[in-house]
Amino acid sequence: MNEERDTLYSGLQLVNPGETAPAHKHVAFALRYIIEGEGGFTAVDGKKMYMTKGDVILTPSMTWHDHGHEGTGPLIWLDGIDLPLYQSLPTNFAQNYHEPRYPSTVSTDQPDWQFPWAPIKAQLDADPSPHASYEYKKKDGNYISRTLGAQAERIKAGVETLPSRSTCSFIYHCPEGKGVTRVVEPNGNTTSLDWGQDDTFAIPAWSQITHKVGSDADAYLFAITDKPMLEALGMYRLE
Repeated sequence: MNEERDTLYSGLQLVNPGETAPAHKHVAFALRYIIEGEGGFTAVDGKKMYMTKGDVILTPSMTWHDHGHEGTGPLIWLDGIDLPLYQSLPTNFAQNYHEPRYPSTVSTDQPDWQFPWAPIKAQLDADPSPHASYEYKKKDGNYISRTLGAQAERIKAGVETLPSRSTCSFIYHCPEGKGVTRVVEPNGNTTSLDWGQDDTFAIPAWSQITHKVGSDADAYLFAITDKPMLEALGMYRLE
């Protein structure tokens, strides 16, 4: 499954126990949001990071990286990558490493490329507002990349969010809860998207968005956006 909206490309990847992806690097920036499984890892420039459900791991431009699965059962993640940009800018070069694996050791700290879900969820839960949000940024306060951004949201049970629209495109994934999103596209077409745990959906740029959650439980959403690139180009607008 993949979804492409303007500047975003996303796909679901399944890794079975014992499988590895050969080490490589490329100009395109990528992130992966872990949906299911334990024991999976990504190694970036020699730092091996294990994955847990809800974690986000980055592979910045031109960093050596490989993936594998040392656990049991399926490992599934949602990839987000800025590949559509290179349809207009033919500058995406890729290179394979001369060995299947790039030399790496388990990271003993938390690199700028790793965002565990547990503390982010705790921060969302500590926010008293009915619709809390968290924007993923590096330790220096900058966006996770120059092209793609990410955000997480918690919507309290029984809440309907205020309508908003921006020039961003979104690819959403629901790790927990259920709800419905009303989307009014720029051409006036209106769609209601019912979603629940592990569903993924895309929303095009300059669409009005309203989330509504039932009264039984809070809901959480993760989203990939193109906000950093739009801001850098002076094209970001929010209503």
